[in-house]
Amino acid sequence: MVQSRTHNCNELRLEDAGKKVTLVGFYDNLRQVSKNLGFLQLRDFYGVTQVVIETEEMMAKLDGVNNESTLSIEGEVRERSSKNGKIATGEIEVVPSEIKVLGKCRYNELPFEINRSKEADEATRLKYRYLDLRNPQVKDRIVLRSKIVAELRKSMTDHDFLEITTPILTCSSPEGARDYLVPSRNHPGKFYALPQAPQQFKQLLMTSGFDRYFQVAPCFRDEDARADRSPGEFYQLDMEMAFATQEDVFSVIEDVLPPVFAKYGVYKEASKAPFVRIPYTEAMEKYGSDKPDLRIDLLVEDVTDLMKGVEFGPFEGNEVKAVKVSDFKLTRKQIDKIVEDVEIQSGAKTYWFRLDENGEIVGGISKFLQDKKDEVIKTLDLKNGDFVGLSAGKHLEALKVAGVLRKFLGANCEGHMKENCYEFCWIVDFPMYEIGEESGELEFCHNPFSMPQGGMDALNNQDPLDILAYQYDLVVNGVELSSGAVRNHDPEIMVKAFSIVGLGEEDVKAKFPAMYNAFCYGAPPHAGIAPGVDRMVMLIAGEESIREIIPFPMNKTAMDVMMGAPSEVDPKQLADVHIKIDLPKES
Repeated sequence: MVQSRTHNCNELRLEDAGKKVTLVGFYDNLRQVSKNLGFLQLRDFYGVTQVVIETEEMMAKLDGVNNESTLSIEGEVRERSSKNGKIATGEIEVVPSEIKVLGKCRYNELPFEINRSKEADEATRLKYRYLDLRNPQVKDRIVLRSKIVAELRKSMTDHDFLEITTPILTCSSPEGARDYLVPSRNHPGKFYALPQAPQQFKQLLMTSGFDRYFQVAPCFRDEDARADRSPGEFYQLDMEMAFATQEDVFSVIEDVLPPVFAKYGVYKEASKAPFVRIPYTEAMEKYGSDKPDLRIDLLVEDVTDLMKGVEFGPFEGNEVKAVKVSDFKLTRKQIDKIVEDVEIQSGAKTYWFRLDENGEIVGGISKFLQDKKDEVIKTLDLKNGDFVGLSAGKHLEALKVAGVLRKFLGANCEGHMKENCYEFCWIVDFPMYEIGEESGELEFCHNPFSMPQGGMDALNNQDPLDILAYQYDLVVNGVELSSGAVRNHDPEIMVKAFSIVGLGEEDVKAKFPAMYNAFCYGAPPHAGIAPGVDRMVMLIAGEESIREIIPFPMNKTAMDVMMGAPSEVDPKQLADVHIKIDLPKES
C-alpha cells in the first residue's frame, strides 16, 4: 500500500502481529470505557480496523474530534483477546503511538448515521450523497457497477469490437424524447443538443468502414423519472455491426450478457443461448406485455366469446381477457390488495372469481356468472381452488391490464414464479407502423430507421399496418434492457418508408442530412443494439430503484439537490449566448 499508509483497514491479519503500521481512514465510532481505555473503529474504502486506546495521552488526541473526521494512526499490530469473526480484521487490533487529525468534521450531528443511511429519506440522502456513499452498503453498489462495466468492456473487446467515443455536442433530433439544448455563443440563435443516443454517429461509423463499434455511451433525455429510469442522463452499452443481420447481433449479446449476470448477480443462473424469441403480437396476446417476465408461468387467455351474454356492464362491447391461477391460496384481503395495485399501475379496474372446494363459482363477479357456470368451468378447464382474474376494454387496453394482473398474480402466488434466475428473451417482429393514439394518423411504431421486412416490395404492396420491421427488444425478468434493429441503409427504401407517414425526400434530407448523404455513397447493411447499463446493474444488484446504483443521481424531478442544479446563472452568461429569459407570469 502506498500514499500515507502502510496498509488499508481491511488488510491486516494475525500474521502481521508485531508490525509497526500506519493506517488512515474515517473515525467511524469510539466506545470509551474509561479515561484511558477506548475502542475506536477506523474505516476506509476497504474495510474497518479496531484501534485500542490505552493511555490518557492518546485519548486526549480525540478530545473534540467528531465522528467522520479523517485520521492517521501509527501503531503496533497485536492479536485481539476478544476476536470478531464478522470482519476480516477481527483477529487483530492496533495499539496507537500517534494519532493525527487529517480532516476535521466540524459538525457534532450528522444528517444520518452513516451505516444506516439507507433508512433516511431520499431527499436527505441525495443532498448529502457524499456521506451516503461512505456507507459500505451504498459504496459497494458503485464498486459493483465499476466491475460490471469493466467486464462488459473486456467482453466487447474480446469480440473484436472497437471502442470509439462519439460527440456530446451535436444537433437537435426531431425524433424521440425532448432534447437538452445548449446555446451557441459564436452562432447567435443556434443551439447544440446533448445526444439522446449516439444513433446517427454509430451508423455513420459503419458507413465510414468501421466493422464493429461499441461505447459505454452517455445519453441525455429530458424526461420524467421512474424506478427503472433516471431523468437527465443515463448510460448504455452501445454497439453496431457492419454487414450484419439480426442473428449476428443476437449471437453477440447472448454471449456477452449472461456470464456477467451469472457472475455478479444476486441470482447465479442466467439464460443461455439462444434466448427465447417471441413475436410482438404473440407476446401481447399471451403475456399482455411486450416485456414479459418469463419466470411467471401464467398466461393470458381471451374469453370475450365466453363472456358474451353476461350482464355485467364493463364486459359489454369490450374484449375480455383472463388469467387463471391454479392451486390458489391467497386470502380475500390479499386479493383486494392485488386488485388495488393493478388499478394503480394500469389505471383500469380488474375483476375476479374463484371455484371453491365444492365446485361453486364464488367471490368477485360470481353472481353474474351463475347462469353460465358449467360453460365457464369447461371452457377454462377449472379445477376446485382455481382463481380467475379478468380485464375488460378495447383490444390493447384489455391486454395491457391483463399483463399487469399476470405480473402481480405471478409475484404473489406461490409456485407460479421461478425464483433466483435471470430469464432473457427477444421480442421480435415489431410492426413498422401504427395508428398514433393521440394523432389518430399513421406513424412509425418504433425506430423510423429500421429496415422493413420485405424491403421495398413490402412498402409498395402491403398494407402499412401489416408491415413488420427488423426491430427487436431485449427483455430480462420483465424489464426492457434495450431496443435494437437492422438499420435501413438504402436511401430509396428510407425515402419510401418516410413517404408513407407523409414525409417526402426533402424532409428526410433536411432532418437527417449527414446520414442520408452518407448512405448515398454506398452503405453496408448494419445492425445494432444498446442495452442500458444502469438498468443492467440495477437488475444484477437486485435493487428496486435505479438511483441506488448511480454515484450522483438526480431526484425524481431531475434536480441535483446536492449541487443545486438546475440553477440560475449570471445575466452576463445569458448575454454571452444571446439568451433572454421569458418566464410565465404568476397568476
